[in-house]
Amino acid sequence: MKKILFASSALVAVAVAGSAQASEKIQLEVGGYMEQWAGVADQDVGESKNAFQSDTEVHFKGKTTLDNGIEVGAVIELEGETSDDQIDEQYLFVNGGFGQFKLGKDDSAADSLGITAPSVGPVGVNDGDLTNWVDAYLIDTVPSSGDQKRATYFTPNMGGFQAGVSYADDSTSNNNDKATEGDNIVSAGVSYQGDFDGVSFGVSAVGENQGEGNWYGVGATVGFGNFVVGSSWGHIEDDYAQGEGETTAGDTDAYDIGVSYAMDAAKVSLTYGYAEYGNGGDDADVSGEISTVDLGLAYTLGAGVTWKSSIFWFDDEVDTAGQSDNDGYGAVTGLVLNF
Repeated sequence: MKKILFASSALVAVAVAGSAQASEKIQLEVGGYMEQWAGVADQDVGESKNAFQSDTEVHFKGKTTLDNGIEVGAVIELEGETSDDQIDEQYLFVNGGFGQFKLGKDDSAADSLGITAPSVGPVGVNDGDLTNWVDAYLIDTVPSSGDQKRATYFTPNMGGFQAGVSYADDSTSNNNDKATEGDNIVSAGVSYQGDFDGVSFGVSAVGENQGEGNWYGVGATVGFGNFVVGSSWGHIEDDYAQGEGETTAGDTDAYDIGVSYAMDAAKVSLTYGYAEYGNGGDDADVSGEISTVDLGLAYTLGAGVTWKSSIFWFDDEVDTAGQSDNDGYGAVTGLVLNF
């Protein structure tokens, strides 16, 4: 894997170096988003969490096209609040007839290509914001290793098909200037997006290896008229991201299923998620099962301004001795500003 990625890097470098110097210098543009939420939740176990939540990022992006037609650019994403991971992502990209090559701190290929059920509300059921409001296991059918310093390659889009592969040399490189003693992470996926006589299809198969184990999953959506229906499933082995001889309490299986409907400036969605997990808790040694439902609304108020709301419910039943079951419900509303 290292040899393949290093060879790809060398080919891209040669292609870029062979260009004349007449292209324009890269100018970074400012963009990003701000999300401000107000909500209320009730749960059996634990104190109520803050009624106000937010998420803001400022993005700096720029690109230039070389004389040979190859596009080169940079992306830097800055967290809008104090964070242990203040620079969320930073990477360069090279686009051409060969596809796209990315180098830097970024999500994995599997995370980029994975398809999940439609959901438009601010909470969601799959890798969403449920744990910002209540204490529960977070369902995730595409449990990527997150932003890591890695090399990623995506093939050109060929008739709707696209594949990608990522390699991170060290899993501890997320928040550190230097890697220490983490594991290699290999991530890959393939997806298809197509439209036939007004009916759209999307399907993906993705996976990742870290430590002694793997996770893998599939997802699909179908769109017709104003409706989109979709579902995804993911499996996490008990030794994924674990050292030799180490495991979590057990394997994890999760899925979601949902439907969304668009009407002019508004979209609504109803999504259900379920997981039978063996990797819960701070030490990943808690097992149980959780069901959660989210009814979401998104309404475009104007250019770059969207009002979103969620009404959600969850039931988290823990099997591990000494741990408590929890269930509850809540409502969240707020604005998303894209700039």
